[in-house]
Amino acid sequence: MHFNLAKFIQMVALCACIMVPATGWSRTIEETPSALAMTGDAIVVRPVMLATTLIGAGIFIVSSPFSALGGNVGEAFDVLVKGPFETTFVRCLGCTMNGRKVSDVVEQTEESDTK
Repeated sequence: MHFNLAKFIQMVALCACIMVPATGWSRTIEETPSALAMTGDAIVVRPVMLATTLIGAGIFIVSSPFSALGGNVGEAFDVLVKGPFETTFVRCLGCTMNGRKVSDVVEQTEESDTK
């Protein structure tokens, strides 16, 4: 039992490592959520969507042979895994659209001392 649990945790960690770089290519959004929206999102929506992502991944794994026979593996993955994953991990806290919030980047330059 312990060995199977350790293998499962390793598999989930590997999948997370593979999927995380994809979040860097997400679209940017310009939205200003309220404190209530952020709180509700953190307490209610994110845990529910995390459970939905895990359940959807399990359903996708079980149904993937049937999806392959039907020719819609990509569509099944998008609906069962990718959508909930983006809602859980890519969407900014309290925002209604998936994507990353635009942040202002300040670039510092080195000043050379001239004497």
